[in-house]
Amino acid sequence: MNPSQKIELLAPGGDVEAIKAAIVAGANAVYCGLDNFNARNRATNLSFDDLTGVLRLAHQHGCEVFLTINVVILEPEIPALFKLLNRLVNTSIDGIIVQDLGVFNLVKKYFPSLNIHASTQLTTVNEGQIPFLARIGASRLNLSRELNLDEIKTLTAIAHQHGLLSEVFVHGALCIAFSGQCYSSSVSVGKSGNRGSCSQACRDEYEPTAEGNSFPLNLKDNSAYFDLPELVDAGVDSLKIEGRIKGAHYVYTVVDSWRKNINGFETGRLQNDDSNLHKVFNRDFTNSFLKGNLTKDMFIDNPRDNSVNYAVKTQKAVSIQHIDEVKKELYADKNALGATLEDKIKDLSIEKRKLLISISGELNNPLSLKVLIDDGESLSVQSNSDLNEAGKVGLEHSEFEKRFKNLGADVVVEKFNFSQLGDNLHIPFKEITQIKNKIVFLLNDSKELIAPVDVPKLANHPKINAQPTLSILVSEEKDFHLCDITDADVYFKLPESFKKDSPKYINLLKNNPKLIPWFPAVLIGKDYLEAVKILEQVQPKRIVSNNTGIAYIAYEMGIEWIAGPFLNTTNSYALRTLKEELSCAGAFISNEINQRQIKNIKRPENFKLLYSIYHPILMMTSRQCFFQQTVGCKKPSIEDGCMLKCKKTTTITNVKGVSFAIDKQRGGYPSIYNHEQFLNTDAVNDLSGLFDEFFIDLTDIGAGSKEALDKVQLIQYFENLLKGEKDSQTQLDKMVVESTHAQYIQGL
Repeated sequence: MNPSQKIELLAPGGDVEAIKAAIVAGANAVYCGLDNFNARNRATNLSFDDLTGVLRLAHQHGCEVFLTINVVILEPEIPALFKLLNRLVNTSIDGIIVQDLGVFNLVKKYFPSLNIHASTQLTTVNEGQIPFLARIGASRLNLSRELNLDEIKTLTAIAHQHGLLSEVFVHGALCIAFSGQCYSSSVSVGKSGNRGSCSQACRDEYEPTAEGNSFPLNLKDNSAYFDLPELVDAGVDSLKIEGRIKGAHYVYTVVDSWRKNINGFETGRLQNDDSNLHKVFNRDFTNSFLKGNLTKDMFIDNPRDNSVNYAVKTQKAVSIQHIDEVKKELYADKNALGATLEDKIKDLSIEKRKLLISISGELNNPLSLKVLIDDGESLSVQSNSDLNEAGKVGLEHSEFEKRFKNLGADVVVEKFNFSQLGDNLHIPFKEITQIKNKIVFLLNDSKELIAPVDVPKLANHPKINAQPTLSILVSEEKDFHLCDITDADVYFKLPESFKKDSPKYINLLKNNPKLIPWFPAVLIGKDYLEAVKILEQVQPKRIVSNNTGIAYIAYEMGIEWIAGPFLNTTNSYALRTLKEELSCAGAFISNEINQRQIKNIKRPENFKLLYSIYHPILMMTSRQCFFQQTVGCKKPSIEDGCMLKCKKTTTITNVKGVSFAIDKQRGGYPSIYNHEQFLNTDAVNDLSGLFDEFFIDLTDIGAGSKEALDKVQLIQYFENLLKGEKDSQTQLDKMVVESTHAQYIQGL
């Protein structure tokens, strides 16, 4: 361990009691959310008054506080966001956790005193994403949970080179999907994980699979408890515990265990007992992502609490009597931990500081205000000029009470004392205002209040294309002939994994110059480096990138790039981040938002807007293998060649009888798709005045067992749709039998 290296233990705080628990257990920092703009709507969350009290309490104990604003933002929400940011800059908040690219733009421009932490929802997995995040204003980044120790070490070193801190989840629930790339809840029940409303479809019950699993997507919980030395060696700055929907008892137990482990490591006595972690909610534990050993053992066919099962198993209890004894002992231990916590936090308070204001003064002397604070602190302020004799009416007590009622979010005036203020006195009101401002300044730790910023007005620039054009996506050579039967732009979907040093895709793109490279959302390690080689050797005029790392390289190389649909762009300010910081030429607007939410978006100058009107509906993508738990696989763990070679497809069916296709592109990650295609002909009628380009996905990925459609005919119908031919919509509805555009109706 580097002597200068500090290990931050970062704890969840879903409510005030959990935050208190984290503080007394030894957290260096806590992250929490307010009632809106945060990705854990199911947590109790805080009011703004709670937050100001939490800040004071935490800072008294040397604990930092980070606020989650880690959701995508809709255009109509920008004024409310500005109102929040205007309040936050005048608190002592230590950082904000952000997902939406538009928030980066706004904070960097208008609220530069706020530190921005890049959320795990940004799916940070490769080295190109780090300078991207540094450029748009991040000060730290949360690396994706799917990465292994070698990948974490590499990315942390690069982050440090760019002046960024790294953060890694070390304990708590694991999503089967890449964070930020899961749309299952949004598609199924209209509750988006990108808006804090995940319904946890990965914990749902399904009809038993061929392997006999009823919860085939349910991962064990993450625990890197015994990997602390390797994480420190990797240079990680912050060890983050998941759990903002968990209670104070859980937070205290987990943070206390980790604090003891860190303290033991720093003194050369690493802990070898994680038994307390098994006494609070868990689904059993795995560290397989961290170890890069993706086995079937990562799954557990039960999404509920495993603490009782673990206790029974470790005690080797078989008889009913013995099992009952083990349960009683476990509950007794839980109660003891709870009692310890209750005792430790009983005197912690986030109540507002109570003020007694004494106002005194006499003729030809300054007006004096003395503020007594309930914690024993006091401060005094005087007017610059003396009091003089009033005319008809002197200083009214009610005027003081009105003017000094609001002195800050963390204080409340309980009483005014006017006993030392003479009668029939006068002083200009501007002097009273100056006194108030001095008191506010002193109560705000002698920092000047930052004046509020108004929401900037954005111009809506004209379209580039007078009439919207069509673009299509293909992924196989058998579809290259489509380039010859249409004037549409043809994008070629590159895989997520490449054979090292293979010229296959370089030659393919060079030999087919009409194809526009389409880069996927997730590119890790050597696959990212191989994708960069494609850019360098093909030197395409234009690309579409769903990955910010590839986007950054394209920007550096001067290659025109379009932000793909999986960057999930939902507001005008995100477009400006892409345009102003990275010379982006255009962007797909998110398919998660509805017509009303789309139409308010304002385009930057010389910037294309694109929208997908036909595609398979991706629900989730995983680094784990969906086939291990469904149709089965002889391999005990995922190997390097699995992505390149595996051709399996299957379906899973939930208990409501709805089936979902599990499919993958050759060289792609296993993914789950909705049983219906997204088909939105309404958007062409509603939004042709907004979009330059409408897009259709003609790959066969995600089709499941559906019959292949005539792609030439599909293109013709869509071209006719854009021309305004009346029959085309009916023809498409007949051809695409199972379709939906529910997201376009319901939105976020």
